[in-house]
Amino acid sequence: MEWFANKWAIIDQLWPFLLQGLWTTFMVSIIAIFFGSTLGFTLGIFKTLQIRPLEKIINGYLHILRGSPYLVQLYIIYFVLPALDVEWLKFDSFTAAVVSLSLYTSSYVTEIVASAIFAVPTGQTEASRSVGMSKAQAYRYVILPQALKMTIPPMASVYVIVIKSTAVLSVIGIAELTRQGEVAIMRMPGDIMFIYSLIAVFYFVYCYPVLRFSKWAETRFGSVGVDLE
Repeated sequence: MEWFANKWAIIDQLWPFLLQGLWTTFMVSIIAIFFGSTLGFTLGIFKTLQIRPLEKIINGYLHILRGSPYLVQLYIIYFVLPALDVEWLKFDSFTAAVVSLSLYTSSYVTEIVASAIFAVPTGQTEASRSVGMSKAQAYRYVILPQALKMTIPPMASVYVIVIKSTAVLSVIGIAELTRQGEVAIMRMPGDIMFIYSLIAVFYFVYCYPVLRFSKWAETRFGSVGVDLE
């Protein structure tokens, strides 16, 4: 009973700080997911238009972002870009976190959206064009509704990765969940395992509903070829 009482006292003491860290994690990740998804969705569509110069630029963008660690990208945006002495590239820590995480998110969303569009049978495009639709109309009314259904499961996985990636933001001074836990460990070095377990529980509480929502959305909206009339 003494052990439980001791651990409960730790939880009671750390709860406000970890909750504040979770809120910061939530804010950064939600903003990054919104902007990253918007950019990735746009680039994903452009990538499927088969305009060679544009496709090469987008592929280069994807290779750079997906071929380098997120931590390196964060350092470049927060430490390297301000050294160029360009005023609009001088970010504070929160803005640098959002910008870097948004770009990181967009690289994965772009590939997911493009792959989903390419996965729609070409017969769908040919049929829509044969009834007089323009290419833009075919994308809007036929291709994208089917492609979006295929993006739901992989998109949820990417969002969970983004949420967990916020754990490295402490290196630029963001007091997110992991950083708050590390500060607590400095104050209570004898409870390292317990505090890290608490951090893991907080991340689980945040990430699990995202995965459950993905499962619900996949069931609710069905798969390609269902309810398309």
